[in-house]
Amino acid sequence: MNIHQVGDILDMLAEELPPEFYRHLNGGILLVPEAKHSPHGSDLMILGEYITSSNMGRMIKIYYGSFEAMYSWMDEEQLTEELREVLRHEFTHHIESLAGERGLEIKDEEQLREYFARK
Repeated sequence: MNIHQVGDILDMLAEELPPEFYRHLNGGILLVPEAKHSPHGSDLMILGEYITSSNMGRMIKIYYGSFEAMYSWMDEEQLTEELREVLRHEFTHHIESLAGERGLEIKDEEQLREYFARK
């Protein structure tokens, strides 16, 4: 699927979420064309990330290039489910950040440690 088709799916998925989730998400949801590799290893791709910046505010980035690199074999239904999971994961980071929580951030760090322990 091309970036425009993925953008349409992402728009549909964003509409599934209640308006309250968007409070203080002033940078919105951005679908960027590039792929992003994790700083923890070139074999790890970042599909999405929640960003807070004093200049740009709060935003969610979804990396089309990362999805393309990892999931180009998926059909539309499978890709939609993967996008939904990533988008909701990033929204969880946003909501936790607003509440001063770090639960999902800690869980992500634990998963990385477990991944490298298995390698």
